[in-house]
Amino acid sequence: MTVIVILALVALFVGLRLYSVLGERTGHEQQPILKPADPDARVEARVSQPAVTTPAATDAGDMAFVPTAGPGVRAILAADPAFDVARFLEGAKAAYKMILEAFWKGDLDEVRSHVDDHVYETFSSAVEQRRKDGLVLDNRLVAIEQSVISEATVDRNIAVLTVRFEADIAAVTRNAGGDVVAGSMSDAVQTRDLWTFRRDLSTRDPNWVLIETDEDE
Repeated sequence: MTVIVILALVALFVGLRLYSVLGERTGHEQQPILKPADPDARVEARVSQPAVTTPAATDAGDMAFVPTAGPGVRAILAADPAFDVARFLEGAKAAYKMILEAFWKGDLDEVRSHVDDHVYETFSSAVEQRRKDGLVLDNRLVAIEQSVISEATVDRNIAVLTVRFEADIAAVTRNAGGDVVAGSMSDAVQTRDLWTFRRDLSTRDPNWVLIETDEDE
């Protein structure tokens, strides 16, 4: 009988020691941290993570508008939240190319809706004079190096934006016989133009109309 009691006490003592060491599982224990089995596995795990690319510094030549035009641009954005500066400049560059090429060819019909009456009459007069002189322009727009908004205003929902274009143009003038009388196709000339566009923000028409052209000195 005494032996049985002693064995029971020993079993109880061992059980209490195990409990104090292992603790009681509650279901909220921390999950084990799985480590790679060897150094090669650690390298592979690191390489498989997506690389982080550091953004390149913004080039000053890629700015959308000069600081003095900032208040006007913000006023246009306040009047028309859908206005997108980058999209406008892309459209302005396309209009610059299309209108210049139409003027050089002497066919202004395709750009009539993109220019106001004053600009159209000025271009038309120049084309007519060119024809009277028996001259033909053989020009080519090589590249638009830069286009930035230099001025911006909005008054009574009429937005006006002036864009400064810096472009390389190969310009050649030929006579009626096709001989070159001025310019060279192998030597592009850098030009700086100021084109002013207007749009009525109160209408649903998204198109901007060219209202003035000038040279930037």
